[in-house]
Amino acid sequence: MPVAIITGASKGLGRALAGALAARGWDLVLDARGEADLARAAREVAAHGTRVEARPGDVTDAGHRAELVTVARALGGVDLLVSNASALGAEPLVRLAELPLAGLRRALEVNAVAALGLVQEALPLLRESAAGAVIVVSSDAAAEAYPTWGGYGASKAALDQLAAVLGEEEPGLRVWAVDPGDMATDLYAAAVPDDDGPRPAPDQVAPAFLRLLERRPASGRYGAPALLGA
Repeated sequence: MPVAIITGASKGLGRALAGALAARGWDLVLDARGEADLARAAREVAAHGTRVEARPGDVTDAGHRAELVTVARALGGVDLLVSNASALGAEPLVRLAELPLAGLRRALEVNAVAALGLVQEALPLLRESAAGAVIVVSSDAAAEAYPTWGGYGASKAALDQLAAVLGEEEPGLRVWAVDPGDMATDLYAAAVPDDDGPRPAPDQVAPAFLRLLERRPASGRYGAPALLGA
């Protein structure tokens, strides 16, 4: 069966993607910092009958990234890598004049540096796959200027550029940066706690990612609403 590594898989979009892939027969290696939440998500996902390995840890830790790939190798390789783990830089979000530089460094380290580090670790196995793919979860804040979203948006813009260059350098792979749009997640609630407007649940957005895997368009940046409407 195909094997995917998904970071930030205990909740939100990562959890929704894990369930959607497991329902289609994928074996999974799941990562998140929260051990209890990750173990619960892994049990629920494994109910689909596929092999699910949960490895709690921080993606900024090189040893943890290596462990994720080692576990995937034992399952058969890496056919898909989903970099979904994210850090905001400040909770709630603040204007750039108030953004702690340590928070900006954390956002860059989690959202861009660690994502590239995991790609580097997994590349030999991705290249061996008949349909190797990398998905990085982006944001509209990477392309648009929204007050208070500067640090997070900068980190996601860096991630977008890394994905774009990787797609050029690795023509045998598909590399997709996906803007999922606003969702009802803990991350969004932490970012803007006073904004309680209606938003789609991650389970409603996950089919957009499945559409990429089914249709395998060219490497590039995609928006989930457009994918769902295609």
